[in-house]
Amino acid sequence: MPELPEVEVVRRGLANWVAGRTVADVQVLHPRAVRRQPAGAADFTARLTGATLGSAQRRGKYLWVPLAGAGAGFSLIGHLGMSGQLLVQDPSVPDETHLRVRLRFADGGRELRFVDQRTFGGLAVEEAEEGDPEGTPVSIAHIARDPLDPRFDDAAFAAALRAKRTTVKRALLDQTLISGVGNIYADEALWRSRLHYDRPTATLTRPQAALLLANARDVMTAALAVGGTSFDSLYVNVNGESGYFSRDLDAYGREHEPCRRCGSAIRRAAWMNRSSYFCPRCQRVPRARSGG
Repeated sequence: MPELPEVEVVRRGLANWVAGRTVADVQVLHPRAVRRQPAGAADFTARLTGATLGSAQRRGKYLWVPLAGAGAGFSLIGHLGMSGQLLVQDPSVPDETHLRVRLRFADGGRELRFVDQRTFGGLAVEEAEEGDPEGTPVSIAHIARDPLDPRFDDAAFAAALRAKRTTVKRALLDQTLISGVGNIYADEALWRSRLHYDRPTATLTRPQAALLLANARDVMTAALAVGGTSFDSLYVNVNGESGYFSRDLDAYGREHEPCRRCGSAIRRAAWMNRSSYFCPRCQRVPRARSGG
């Protein structure tokens, strides 16, 4: 599933290609693509037609575009799910096999297409938080800011992390604590921090919590610089291009390969219906605490 860097790449593309353009026509080609629209596809189409798109925003893995004009007070929100793609295409380009929604604009230029092979993602037009200049949809206002957000509070995060009664990887994936960090970048940040994924958060020192946050930020910034991480053709930017950070991963997906720090073989462990990749030497399994 796309994580923060991949979604940020798409956000930048949308900000460049669709901001300030007015929607002339909307086609919903698959009902699941707008299943989060309570009143259905007709309502989705009606709320978007005639609306002017603002600058694309992001919180964690969610994207949204504030609406002006006919759509004032609402935002177009999207989640890519496992395979969603938001593509800016010339109208002459043939429809993609899994095209779900098409937006045409009044200027007659490139159109916006939502393509989703597995239909786990989706779009909706939602009411925005009243008075919020970013037009944050009400449904995601509870999601924490992410490490690349300039308003992210490092000290508050470190304190909340150490206060939680959980393990460190679970905390990194808690979207109410920190958003945008998924399985790949959690494993990468933990490897860089020499922390095992099952380490209790209460045992982290302040410097360890600060280092973990810094490493999560650094690895996602590095991924963003090369367009994100693509393991297959399903994640692409708005121009259909893949990212290249998979070549630079230190832990994720490298089972049996040597650790780039100590040479030990990277291991993979089943974790919450996913996989965790770690170095058994650099990221020691936490000792079981004795009872009594």
